[in-house]
Amino acid sequence: FFCPGCGHGLIVDYLNEALVRLQLDPRQVVIVTDIGCSGLADKYFVTNAFHGLHGRSITYATGIKLGNPDLKVIVLIGDGGCGIGGHHLINAARRNIGLTVMVFNNLNYGMTGGEHSVSTPTGGITCTTPNGQLERPMDLCKTVAVNGAGLAARLTAFDSSLPDLLVQAIQTEAFSLIDVWELCTAYYVPNNKFSKKALTDTMAGLGFETGIVHQESRPEFSRAYRTSVEAQAGKPAAAPHFLQPTYASNLDHELSLVVAGAAGKKINTAASTFCRGALLSGLYAAQRNDYPVTVKSGHSISEVILSHEKITYTGISQPEVMIILFNEGLASVKNRLAGLSPGDRVYVHSGLLPLETPASIIPIDFKRCGAWGDKKEYWGIMALALVLENLNLFPLDALKAAIALQPAYAEETLFAINAIHDFI
Repeated sequence: FFCPGCGHGLIVDYLNEALVRLQLDPRQVVIVTDIGCSGLADKYFVTNAFHGLHGRSITYATGIKLGNPDLKVIVLIGDGGCGIGGHHLINAARRNIGLTVMVFNNLNYGMTGGEHSVSTPTGGITCTTPNGQLERPMDLCKTVAVNGAGLAARLTAFDSSLPDLLVQAIQTEAFSLIDVWELCTAYYVPNNKFSKKALTDTMAGLGFETGIVHQESRPEFSRAYRTSVEAQAGKPAAAPHFLQPTYASNLDHELSLVVAGAAGKKINTAASTFCRGALLSGLYAAQRNDYPVTVKSGHSISEVILSHEKITYTGISQPEVMIILFNEGLASVKNRLAGLSPGDRVYVHSGLLPLETPASIIPIDFKRCGAWGDKKEYWGIMALALVLENLNLFPLDALKAAIALQPAYAEETLFAINAIHDFI
């Protein structure tokens, strides 16, 4: 099922010999294959098999091993897959995931037309390097060795000791890689007048060692991880915390509210505290946040919906209430102001006036709040407390109870909303 003279057939036969010798339960073995000619091999084994995307076989194998550390997981991958999935290869070695990685290294992309790969020797002729490969080939063994692989070895497909080495690698609990150099008779051999002898000569010329290149002993990750968390087995990831309603709400319709602030100013935190106060008052609450990847710069928007009924859609086309506190937030929501109705309300930091909108505008002058008016990280919760009091949505005591749920920040936050309460 491979091209005449291709080394893949030899490697697959040697793998079969190793598995027969080991007499493993086929149900406890998983062969994970990559894209490429080597990916044709899995269906000829009676083990479990998994076939995936180019360069990703090691990620699938990692997940399988983490899910069941008792499985023997063998990856069949080409040199092309090692290039495409190089970061997966490095990190599997670094973590020391107990995989056996067999590299079918035929020095080019054999299935897609003979293009150069990360292992093509310097000077190698391929359809993408017609004047000869300029790059140095990747030393796969040293790459995984320097990142902590348990075992790394290199030999050719013609080496009769390959079954012995495969047995050793499969029995090894740690991450192991065997870099098997072979002939691609469809492309690399005719393009380079390459031969069996040329394989070993090329290795020697590059200074690539053969045999077992690296061995070290350290804990295998999947078992080490399970050991580290076994005391938590059966326990919930986090203890559930239920908010039992102890207050009542005067809200008589579904209310939508948008808080437009600046990143790093606790806008989302203030909105979530506000929502907890609503829950403590027997309401349903939904919150959606928007902020840039810069996290501490740019806008920070929270969209909140309160209702006595379950909220099945969290989008807000036209908010009934808007709170605009910073220029960054204003820039993000300015296009929504014209669509508001006269019955809607916009609470806005007085320094951002004037605004053009049909809605009622309620300025907030934080300077009237004394020293707390200078602490911009509290403007969000202060403005929400003001809205709460103005519209009588639910008791201020419910908001204070929600604040008390975070003891580390409760004292200062309560002082802040008391300052805005005095402003009211």
